[in-house]
Amino acid sequence: MKYIKDYRDGDRVFDIYFCKHKSSAVTKNGKAYDNVILQDKTGTIDAKIWDPNNAGIAEFDAMDYIEVYGEVTSFNGALQVNVKRVRLCQEGEYDQAEYLPISKKNIDEMFSQLVGIINSLENTYLKQLLTNMFVKDETFAKAFKKSSAAKSVHHGFIGGLLEHTLSVTKLCDYYCSTYPILKRDLLLTAAICHDIGKVYELSPFPENDYTDDGQFLGHIVMGAEMVGDRAREIEGFPKMLLMELKHCILAHHGELEFGSPKKPAIVEAVALNYADDTDAKMQTFTELLDATEEKGWLGFNRLFESNLRRTSLD
Repeated sequence: MKYIKDYRDGDRVFDIYFCKHKSSAVTKNGKAYDNVILQDKTGTIDAKIWDPNNAGIAEFDAMDYIEVYGEVTSFNGALQVNVKRVRLCQEGEYDQAEYLPISKKNIDEMFSQLVGIINSLENTYLKQLLTNMFVKDETFAKAFKKSSAAKSVHHGFIGGLLEHTLSVTKLCDYYCSTYPILKRDLLLTAAICHDIGKVYELSPFPENDYTDDGQFLGHIVMGAEMVGDRAREIEGFPKMLLMELKHCILAHHGELEFGSPKKPAIVEAVALNYADDTDAKMQTFTELLDATEEKGWLGFNRLFESNLRRTSLD
């Protein structure tokens, strides 16, 4: 199949895609049309069905797999597909791996590395908490491995939460080897748990959208609650240690305006905030570069508050 990232203005489209979104609209002249977002593993593209009542347009809904015939056009500087015909596809005609974004890294290998870090901890309470969650709770572990880290921005793909968590944890482990003031077991436990709430904040792919829990509470509060629930299952879990761990989770965005209920008050919370921010920004920049072949300036980016450019060196 030809992937969305490879389409250019004027290309013909005749392939199967995942319908991520579908809605009806009306032109200024009162003519009905459909807005559709097509998706494959390389990205999404807007599509328009200007004649939805055409006999060649089959009935379909969002989350369906559809065979699309049309043409790629450019509108206001962005590509879109002018859809001529649609056929609803049946299970067995498509491979989901071609349509849902997934980590480029091996998910099982990443998870094995994470479990290896858990096994390296010395504090019995923290090690037991993580073992209960990531090793003994197979349902949670399975969901964690498949979850994305975001609806957009960075690590918004299957395995994204695991990839981000492992990167943040490795950064924190490096910090511990460089700054002896840091308590390794506390910081690494906080790093592994800092985004666990995203397992329930975002629905699984293909939806990958905010749940009711995610909308009302958010992953930071949910993660702190999850850690508290797990700690209560462990007899004698130290109260102060639990508060320090929960504080790291609650403060890992660093600033109140960035969604953290608390600002960092202990050194481990400071380290976690910087590790999380570093990985998020590096991955965001990576995804920006992967999405374009432009060699010059890429335009202004709100996250970096700067006009960005690809480095000139190969």
